[in-house]
Amino acid sequence: MTYEVEVAVRAEAELGEGPTWDAAAGRLLWLDILRSRVHTLDPVSGHRTVRTTEQHVGAVKPRAGGGLVLNLRDGIGLVDTAGDFRWLRHEPVPGRRGNDAAVAPDGSLWAGTMRYDEATGGGTLSRITGDGAAEVVLDDVTVSNGTGWSPDGRLMYYIDTPTRRIDVFDHDPATGRVSGRRPLATVEDGAGYPDGLTVDADGCVWVALWDGAAVRRYTPSGELDRVVPLPVPRVTACAFGGPELTDLYITTARVGLSPAPPLAGSLMVLPGAGKGQALPPFAG
Repeated sequence: MTYEVEVAVRAEAELGEGPTWDAAAGRLLWLDILRSRVHTLDPVSGHRTVRTTEQHVGAVKPRAGGGLVLNLRDGIGLVDTAGDFRWLRHEPVPGRRGNDAAVAPDGSLWAGTMRYDEATGGGTLSRITGDGAAEVVLDDVTVSNGTGWSPDGRLMYYIDTPTRRIDVFDHDPATGRVSGRRPLATVEDGAGYPDGLTVDADGCVWVALWDGAAVRRYTPSGELDRVVPLPVPRVTACAFGGPELTDLYITTARVGLSPAPPLAGSLMVLPGAGKGQALPPFAG
């Protein structure tokens, strides 16, 4: 099968990340972690905005009441509809920053962290509810990355990048508890490292490959059934967006590449890739 990947936004993001469809606003959110920038794109009108944060930002998600929730270097921040910022949880840890995050079916934010030096076991994955209460779910991860849920909410997928695995947990939608961690699939040596992920309406898991120049799709049984090549090596994350949730948006990075390929750091899109899930906003 031939895939016609297009350039949605030609950019030079150092560490492009975190594409998320904001259904209420009809726009795609994405960011450049190392330049502390939150980008938006309306794919219908082409309108774009950029907001610069005061520190590195690992993830951005829409909020139920409008505005944004940010997984920042020093904790979880909120931006209201007027653009004003406040901390929901401010808990800085020297040498550590927020990384990827996802919103669970119950509206809680599952936010990952990692150390700048990527020290083994220096990161966490925490569940934050709308009122700001937090629980550390995993306390020994290295580079906390992609997180997502099956369409029925009973499975949670998760990536700690250096393990090369996409793991799956049993998830209780009523309590938010996870258990029974096990591998769904492992990315083989030489094919890159799993980074961000998204789960489509069929329950298949799409995974971006850092230093793998591709996005892969795995079935719920862990079978690799699609590989989408990209013209850049450092592919960071993917998410379905557009009015019908049929287009797969893909972020990329240029950090550490010398010389960097011309499209490294751009936002890419694969039109008509499939059908995504309608994801909830953060409840806070």
